[in-house]
Amino acid sequence: MLRAMVKQILKLDKTNFEQSVQRTIDCLSKNKVAAVPTDTIYGLTSMVTNSDLLYKIKERSGAKPIALCVGDISDFYIFSKVTVSETLLRALLPGPVTLIFERTSALPEVMNPNSDTIGIRIPDHPFMIELCRRFQPLALTSANISDGSSCLKIEEFENIWPKIDLIIDGGAIPETNLSRYGSTVVDLSIPGQYKIVRNGSALKQTAAVLIKEGLTERQ
Repeated sequence: MLRAMVKQILKLDKTNFEQSVQRTIDCLSKNKVAAVPTDTIYGLTSMVTNSDLLYKIKERSGAKPIALCVGDISDFYIFSKVTVSETLLRALLPGPVTLIFERTSALPEVMNPNSDTIGIRIPDHPFMIELCRRFQPLALTSANISDGSSCLKIEEFENIWPKIDLIIDGGAIPETNLSRYGSTVVDLSIPGQYKIVRNGSALKQTAAVLIKEGLTERQ
C-alpha cells in the first residue's frame, strides 16, 4: 500500500547506476526531495535552495543545521574557510565524517541561515559521490522524523514515504553496533583545534587522524 503512495522507488544496482543518478538529478532539479543511501545510514537530500523541504518532512527544528554533501575535496574551499591541510581532508574523506568550518558567501543564505558555520561531508558511497559531481552540492540529512532512529533500509522509514518524491533503494546498509550513529561530526572552525560535536560511527579513527596532524581537542 505504502509503495503505491510513493512517486517512485528505484532499485540501485550495477545495471542501472547511470539511470539512478540521472533520475535523482531530474527529481532534485524539479525542487523535489529524494531518499538516498550513504556510507552510514539512509538520507534525505534536496538542492541547497530547497533545504526547507527537508525540515518539513522530518518535522525538524529550524535551529538544527543540515549538512552539505559534496563530491570533491575542492568543494570544501568553495563553501567553507578550511583551517586544516588538504592532507588531513583526504585522510578523512570520503568517509563517515562531517567537518564543520566557517561558511563562505558562496553558500546560499537559505542553507542554515542562523549559523556562521557549515558541516560538509563526502559519503564513501559511489552513488552519492557521482550524484554530487554531476549535479551540484546538496543538502543532506537522515531519513527519519527528527530525533527518531536512523535507518539502514528503506522499509524502516516507510512512515515518511508519502512525503518523498523518489527513493533510491541501495539495499540494506551493513549493520554494526555503531551503524545507526551516523557520521562523526567534528568542528574544525578554529585553527589548530578540533571539537567532537557528535561521536557518530567513526570517532576512534577520526580522532586518531586529527591527533596525528597535531590538532588539540577543544571541550
